[in-house]
Amino acid sequence: MVKRLFDVVVAGAMLLVLSLPIVVVALLVRMKLGGPIVFRQKRPGLHGVPFHVYKFRTMTDERDSLGKLLPDHLRLTPFGAWLRKYSMDELLQLVNVLKGELSLIGPRPLLMEYLPLYTERQAKRHLVRPGITGWAQINGRNATTWEERFEHDVWYVEHQSLRLDLLILLRTAGKVIRSEGVSQEGHATMPMFLGSSRSHEG
Repeated sequence: MVKRLFDVVVAGAMLLVLSLPIVVVALLVRMKLGGPIVFRQKRPGLHGVPFHVYKFRTMTDERDSLGKLLPDHLRLTPFGAWLRKYSMDELLQLVNVLKGELSLIGPRPLLMEYLPLYTERQAKRHLVRPGITGWAQINGRNATTWEERFEHDVWYVEHQSLRLDLLILLRTAGKVIRSEGVSQEGHATMPMFLGSSRSHEG
């Protein structure tokens, strides 16, 4: 209950303070990428229950001759890359926090298709409400391997506290300002998770 109260108070305050930047970003997305402004995608929440996460759009909808979306690195525009670099695309997730679908701090909500690929240990990341930022994000962000990220997520689940959340929140601000670990080398975004390369059940 304390964590939920903390989420609501901080997310509400941030939405008020950042209301003007949010409007400006929305207008810029409309001008540079067209509609829709908001990207909605189904993600697994607490205990894997799906919800729709909100983000500002960062990619075009360009498709090949067969109607299939082009790879991320071809659809990600310089403007979209800038939004991701400073996490501006994720400002709308504060609304998810107010709705109770996200927490400020927790394992990042990933894709629904990853659920059957997790090991038993990796699946523990869904024992808590997912977050906008988390232990994995301040320990490498997207520049780490999937296995490293999941191990950070599980460590958070096993050691979570309000004090730890405050530490993560403060360190996240520094990471965003320095734009560290936005993507893996050679990738415009985080590569797809295809399953763990090693078994560490339990």
